[in-house]
Order: sequence, then structure tokens, then C-alpha cells
Amino acid sequence: MEQQNVFASRSLCVIEDFSIEERLYLFEQVKILKRAMENQDAATLEQYRIDDKDFGIYEVFLEDSTRTKESFRNAANFHHAKVSELNSDSSSFNKGESYADTFYTLSGYANTIFIVRSKLEGVCRWLEDTCANYAKRNKLYRKPAFINAGDGKHEHPTQELLDEFTFLEDNNWSCDSVHLALVGDLFHGRTVHSKADGLKIFKHVKVDLIAPVELAMPEAYVQRMQENGYEVRLFESIEQYLQQSDVADKWYFTRPQLERMGDRILQRQAELRRSITFRKEFMDTLKAGTKFYHPLPRHKVTPTIPTFLDETPFNGWERQSINGMYVRIVLLALLAGRIGSEFQPAKLAMKPEEEDYIQEVDLSCQQLREKVISEGVQPIHDGLVIDHICKGDCPSEIRDHMRLISSVLGLDEAKGGEWVSTGHKDGTLYKGIIFRPGLYELSRKHLKRLSAVAPGCTLNLIKGGKVVNKYRLHLPPRIYNFEDLGCTNEACISHPDQSEGVPARFYRTNDNRFACAYCGKKHTFKEIWKSRKK
Repeated sequence: MEQQNVFASRSLCVIEDFSIEERLYLFEQVKILKRAMENQDAATLEQYRIDDKDFGIYEVFLEDSTRTKESFRNAANFHHAKVSELNSDSSSFNKGESYADTFYTLSGYANTIFIVRSKLEGVCRWLEDTCANYAKRNKLYRKPAFINAGDGKHEHPTQELLDEFTFLEDNNWSCDSVHLALVGDLFHGRTVHSKADGLKIFKHVKVDLIAPVELAMPEAYVQRMQENGYEVRLFESIEQYLQQSDVADKWYFTRPQLERMGDRILQRQAELRRSITFRKEFMDTLKAGTKFYHPLPRHKVTPTIPTFLDETPFNGWERQSINGMYVRIVLLALLAGRIGSEFQPAKLAMKPEEEDYIQEVDLSCQQLREKVISEGVQPIHDGLVIDHICKGDCPSEIRDHMRLISSVLGLDEAKGGEWVSTGHKDGTLYKGIIFRPGLYELSRKHLKRLSAVAPGCTLNLIKGGKVVNKYRLHLPPRIYNFEDLGCTNEACISHPDQSEGVPARFYRTNDNRFACAYCGKKHTFKEIWKSRKK
């Protein structure tokens, strides 16, 4: 059982923590386990069972849940392991204890796998990092692993796993293509947000998003789907959707959470619910073999999948729910190292090469030419000049951002000033210039900060009237270890309002923005600095 493999002690914080290849391996194991469950094949079932009363599995549900919690509880009980639960109503969280301190304590009590649901987004990613350090410095036998059982409006990766398994089951195990209609509250629904990356297990993906504007999928997730090569279409109601002929054979419904959206929305709730509720009159428009799915629970008064469909061939949600326990049994077995030792990925993930985003210009190779001075800026004998700031922005935005740059680099109390000018080759594009006379020695850390707050700029260090160092700075692939960084998502574990002391971390996205490493929220390089002074 203790043999390490690529799955052992891993955390599942977002669906992409498991590669497509790893998920397909997991699904093959679920197929075997499900068949053994149905046939009561005790010998096969025993191969998946952790069967160690000292192996600790801990459920920490800080947000109401029935199905996910009980599915995990029954999956954990299958393993004959030590299963514990933290009662959030009387827990230390209500006494002001931090997440880190609570999970440090529980990790020290020989608990290895934590299943966490919280309204805070990015909790498991933070706990994965900080508890690994705790385990190392205290010589714990195992590094704790964390499973995200739903974090705010962010993700629900184990729900995504069981959904993918069920889609494949109804797709004759083909990964070639899927056509899926997502119906309901796509704004709040973390189960549909996980599909932005999760559906990449299929080679060709068509997604139809069916929701009124008030419940529409957040633009960030629509963009992610498109970046992943999905064909995405938008409709405001089921009725509108069925007026065209290209209708999906798989429909995934979610429960509208209108109670979160204020009185104005509640006054229109009948209209909004009707737009995403399936009606009998629609049945003849569906193709043979169509399946409906739902993460459950359905609302007992206004279910988006009415109960008259329970006894029809459209019912895929009951089997989907049952599959949840099988998937979670296998997931726990993998993270415990009970199974998976024979799995070898076809291609090991390569660490990205460190990108040279701070480029020093070789001044010895530059030809001497007549120096052109920007209007209003006089040359300085000693000092620094930061040029090409926010090139192309309007003057007011450039001035605003130069104040931020000055604050971030600690230049506020120095002599000098800022200037907005236009380039000599193109008199229509504005740019910012910061100049500070004096002797400056900027460290690598300063250059990193400047590249993050003013990508595209040029830094000149001047001594004796000559440029002695010149740097061209680009957007860094990652930014962290700066106290004045902050995610703007108030629900994120790293947001200052949460008082968790979680240092902000960001990584560059394909569209040259910064995404929070915890909650995934995208920001421009101008938005991540919480110490903005205007």
C-alpha cells in the first residue's frame, strides 16, 4: 500500500490537476470497480480497498451539502479507514482560527486525505502548499492531500470526474466528440464552471449554453471554452434553443440559485425558471438516445427536470449520482497509493523553461546616434528613466498608472517627475515617462516588480550623462512574494478581507493577463496591486 506512484499524496483542487491521460486511467479503474460492485465480486473489490484503520480520511464541509458529503462518506467507509468529520457549527473556525492552523492540527493527528467544501475559493490550493511545508518541517509520515468538494463559484472537480465518466458511459466510451447543452444557473454553478477545462477529454466539443442573461455563464469561462477549442453557442431559453435544428443529445441541468440575486431577480423568478425548465411539449423535439443529467438536488417545487421524466429513457441523472460513489472510491484509492503503481504516463510533464522577461540591452553593440529628447523632458546627469509606459493608452490612464509605478518602486519621495508624450515615429500614440535624478542601483527584485507593473517599458540607468544599463521588460510568467499584490475576488482565500494571511500569487494567461493561482480570477497587470496610490 505504501508504494508511491504518480497519484499518491496528490491533491485535486481543480479538474486540470489530473491530466487527460490520468483521468482516462481513473475511469478505466471505475469501470472495473463498478462491474465488481454490481456482481459483488469481493476479490476484485478488495484490490481497491485501503483497509487500514489508521489511515485518516477527514471530511470538512463548511458549506451545506448532502449528496457530495454522503457520497464521500460512503466511499471512505468502503475503504475500512479512519473516517472523521469536522462539525463546522462548533469548529474552531467560529473562534477565529485560520484555515492553516486548523488543518495543521488535523494533519498532525495522522489524517492524510482531506475532503473540503467551503464558500472560500482556492482553499484547497492554499492548504496543499502550506500543509506540505508543515508536514516537512514536522517530519510527518505522509504529506496531506486535499480534495476540493466545491469552493464558492469556482470549481467542483470530483463532480466533474463523475460527470465525465457518465458522459463516456453514454458515449460508448468514445472520446472523439461530445455535444452538450448546459441549462440553468450557469452563473453560480461551479459544476458547469469545471467543464470549461474538464471537457477537454473529448477531441471535439460543442457546448450550447442555455440561460437567461441574468444566469448566463461568466465571460471568463466562455472565453476559456473557446481557448480550449470548443464550439460555443448561447441561447436565452430552452424554447429558443429548440427553434433551431442542431440540438444536443446530452443535456446538463443545474438548479437556479435565485435567492442569491436580490429582490429584483426574485420578482421575475417565475419567468426565469420557465426559461430553463423542461416541459412536456418539448419531448417530441428531442432525438432518440438523448440523456438528461443533473448534479442534484432538484428543487422540490420547481425542478428544472420535472419528475414526469423520472420513468423515461431521458433519465441519466440517477445513474450519474450512483457513479459518484464509485468515482470517489477510486479517487481515494489512488491518492492513498493503494492502486495506480502500474500507471506510467506516456509523456512526463516537463517543467517550463525559465523565461527571460528581463532583457538587458548590450550597449556596446548599439550605434551612436544623435539623442532625441522627448518634449518637456530634459536629460539628467545621474538617475533613471522609465520610458514607453502604457504605450497606446490615453493620457489620463497613463498618468494614473505612473503614480502606481512610482508607489510600487518606492520612488514617491524622490525628486523628479512624470511626463506623457508621443513617440517620434508615431505622433498619435501616447506613452509615459518617469525620470528620477540621483544614483540608483536596482536589484533583480526591483526589475521583477517593474516588469509586472509596467510590461513593455524600457528602463535606463544613467551615470555621468551616459546610459550604463538599459533593460527591456516584458510580462513575467509568474509573480509572487510581493506583499502589495492582491486578488480582487472577495471570495478568494488570498483576499485581504479573509484575514487568512495568504500571499497572493499569479500566473500569466494566454491572453497576457494575470490569473490568481488560488481562485483563477483573471486580472490585468494594472489591477493586481492593492497599494495603489492616486
